[in-house]
Amino acid sequence: MASKPSAYLQAIARDNSLPIEQTALDLWLKDLQNPLRWGIRPLLQFVFAILLHLIWFFKRLPLPQFSAHQSLQRLICWFCRHFVSKEANLLILRHYATESNVLNFLAANSPVEDYQPVQLYPKSIDDMRDASFVEHDQQLFRLFAELGAWHHPAKPLPVEQLSWQHWQPVQMADFEFAEKWTQWLDFESAHALFMCLFCLLLTREQYRDAINGFNLDQSIALRIGDLVGNPKLAEMAYNKHPHYLVGPWNLSQRFLMHGFFTEQLYAYLEGVRLSTTTDTA
Repeated sequence: MASKPSAYLQAIARDNSLPIEQTALDLWLKDLQNPLRWGIRPLLQFVFAILLHLIWFFKRLPLPQFSAHQSLQRLICWFCRHFVSKEANLLILRHYATESNVLNFLAANSPVEDYQPVQLYPKSIDDMRDASFVEHDQQLFRLFAELGAWHHPAKPLPVEQLSWQHWQPVQMADFEFAEKWTQWLDFESAHALFMCLFCLLLTREQYRDAINGFNLDQSIALRIGDLVGNPKLAEMAYNKHPHYLVGPWNLSQRFLMHGFFTEQLYAYLEGVRLSTTTDTA
């Protein structure tokens, strides 16, 4: 029989102060109760954080750079299919969709018309061999470059004028997932295992850009806050100050908080979209 969640977990299960879809919250709360998160994860993060910094130093040496992007992604997909828990895999798939929606909303409501929307909406783990984590980062950087400098609008757009043309609501039934009994690893433990491989199998510039891309969360929130008239959205961003480049220190927490940010901003915007649809029905 499963143990009853602690008093704190019961509290945050009912806390809706920050927007988040119930499905995502349920997945995360179940992942938090994975015994491996509290047993093996601290050891993995300690050991691999040391190894990560050694690899980081090695990659910064004036040596020829190498990248094995496709091999890295195939290995990740194989590992996710066999060893990462259902909850963690679904959270990963949701992250692609939530961030793609947030970026496409920003682009569709920006004054720039010459841009390409983000098309990364994988429905299965195998889809991530093409919709890779590196491609996920590169699409973010590409879109920001295409949108160019941000000109803060004098006033927000009226709700009825907001564009949702590229928006794809996240439907859990759309995800294809074959559960295996070997899938036992929680989200954070899985990330601890892979963060060193990312550093090793990407060029130093690719990896540096990837771990600093989280800091664009603040810029995204500020821009969307301007569009919808809610400056408090920037408070959702844990990762900030994109002009200050950082290394791999505290990477696990920054990675996780980036995931929370996209879930929360997606949930907020989805609420705006649904209220607009209801009002105009």
